[in-house]
Amino acid sequence: MNFDLNLLRVLDALLREGSTVRAGQRLGLSQPAVSAALGRLRAGLNDELFLRRGKGLEPTQFALSLEAPLRDLLDGIQILLSRGGPFDPATSTARFKISGSDFFAELLMPELAERLLRHAPGMRVHLVDLVPDNYIDTLERYEVDLALVPALALPDRIKAQPVFRSSFSVIARQDHPCIAQAGLAPGDMMPMDLFCDLGHVLFSPEGNARAMGDAALAKVGRERRVVMTMPVFSGVYRAVAGSDLIALLPTKLARHIAGGVGLCIYAPPMAIVPVQILMIWHRRQSGWPAHQWLRGQIAGLLAPLDDMR
Repeated sequence: MNFDLNLLRVLDALLREGSTVRAGQRLGLSQPAVSAALGRLRAGLNDELFLRRGKGLEPTQFALSLEAPLRDLLDGIQILLSRGGPFDPATSTARFKISGSDFFAELLMPELAERLLRHAPGMRVHLVDLVPDNYIDTLERYEVDLALVPALALPDRIKAQPVFRSSFSVIARQDHPCIAQAGLAPGDMMPMDLFCDLGHVLFSPEGNARAMGDAALAKVGRERRVVMTMPVFSGVYRAVAGSDLIALLPTKLARHIAGGVGLCIYAPPMAIVPVQILMIWHRRQSGWPAHQWLRGQIAGLLAPLDDMR
């Protein structure tokens, strides 16, 4: 059997999507065309490749064994072909998935959308949920092309670029009775006792009840009272806006959303080391010109968020 590039791309899309419909949408093909290609793949490889499971497809063990080498092959072909001449973002049809919190939905994606519209209208970028315990796995399994994460130890196969450092501020609803009674104005430092006495909402995709703020408090022998965790920042600040709870939020995000949701911003009573945010990717994609171009755009758009400049 002749394995042309189109068949390999269909197999890759099916492994990614687990559905002939979604694979067709990814490739710009009809569902019957994808099903026909799957039939040719099954005949040529002498394996079922995918079994029907509910409304989706479950790959066989043999199909799973092809996933990583197939992606390496397709990536290599893409890089090889892209080196035939200078990269032109205006004609690129590359697709990317970026893993990151909803911080980036607020402070990166709108500007990136405008940048793509002007310079790379055929390029497609998807922001997907951050999976904190699986940063490396999602890159290795080709589930995402880039991740925007707090600094962490990385294996050699994962490349990283620092993009900005984020400080933290306290947010509370306007006219918070306890804060008004303390005579605080927006921008003031919140007293330690008040900070620890009020209930806190904590951003934690994993549902952890402790984070950097707690480590900073422990250094001065204090504790706060976390009464709620949220997996997204928007959940944190909306819970604060609708209650007498408070929260620590990245300063740039706090300033961005405060006016629109009725929040005031205060300085925390303890020193919190700013978080270094990294853009990370698998080294196999380092030389792909479209990937390089997108990394440059993202780094440029995020640089002004650095609180230590």
